Amino acid sequence: MTADIGIRTSPLAAWTDRLAALEPALTAVERPFLTQLTVRVSDPVAVAGMGGALGVAFPAHPCTSTRGRGPFGDVEVLWLGPDEFLVVAAPDSSVPVEDALRTALRPARGVVVDTSAQRTTVALSGPHARDVLAHGCAVDLHPSVAPTGTCVQTLLARTGIILRVADAGSGAFTVLVRSSFAEYLAAWLSDACVEYRAALS
Repeated sequence: MTADIGIRTSPLAAWTDRLAALEPALTAVERPFLTQLTVRVSDPVAVAGMGGALGVAFPAHPCTSTRGRGPFGDVEVLWLGPDEFLVVAAPDSSVPVEDALRTALRPARGVVVDTSAQRTTVALSGPHARDVLAHGCAVDLHPSVAPTGTCVQTLLARTGIILRVADAGSGAFTVLVRSSFAEYLAAWLSDACVEYRAALS
């Protein structure tokens, strides 16, 4: 039996209006149901082959990410560890992307696992996005230290997240958070944004 994806509800569906109310200080938009595939592989030849299959090279350096457009549309590849990556693609594309990665992986040893349901994604931007994140995250997000493409696993308000710098110049970030912690994170963002909303009102 397969689930009816037409009736699925995103983790932050009930928070759409409350997150919209944070503007203009902070723009917080959920990007639900993105394909997320965890890849564990250490063979450089296999890594290069998987990047070729996606049309997006895998990150070559720690705490970085790559993005581009290939045969599966827009794809991001996030570095999570020395032999661990997260491939993020369009919703409902997990099967063809996973098949392509598995084919490119052979005959090397490794694993490709669909972890799409594990997390939801929140895009943060606006004049105070970096300030709000600084309230609960110890990572230095100044553009000189965290340029566009920086990707780290860290804590935000004691919640484990993957944080990607989408655009250091404009202060745009992507937060991937476990679905079970998404509402907590949304509530925290609302609280951390209060002083900046008041300053702009």
